[in-house]
Amino acid sequence: MPRLVVAAAIVDRSEAGDRLLCARRSAPPRFAGRFELPGGKVEPGEDPVDALHREIAEELGVRIEVGALLPGPLDGDWPIVDDMTMRVWWAHLVTGTPRPLEDHDELRWETATDLTGLDWLDADVPIAAALARDLTAGKPRA
Repeated sequence: MPRLVVAAAIVDRSEAGDRLLCARRSAPPRFAGRFELPGGKVEPGEDPVDALHREIAEELGVRIEVGALLPGPLDGDWPIVDDMTMRVWWAHLVTGTPRPLEDHDELRWETATDLTGLDWLDADVPIAAALARDLTAGKPRA
């Protein structure tokens, strides 16, 4: 059974339009400089939503409210590597200002138009496209 990774599509709503928080990897070296959604691996016996809250606190130093899932093609999850799948939730900030605390050196708030121009990790490209499509359609459910 594949290991589950969880991620948050954190949306900021403003008069200028919805923006998504994107995180640039600093480690490991093969991923450094490429973008992903913040999140991480679910530990054995851990509830996926609890894991998401833990990972976001560790990586960004903030609290989020979790919204609806961004449905992927594998029973709702997204394939990322041979032995892992990712579950992505829409979310919004509850407290704190995001900072790159672990495994990232930069955070960016990007519009739907700008999402596809980032250098995403290969497995995250279809996820970024789905997020851009939903942002453009006004569908974030955070």
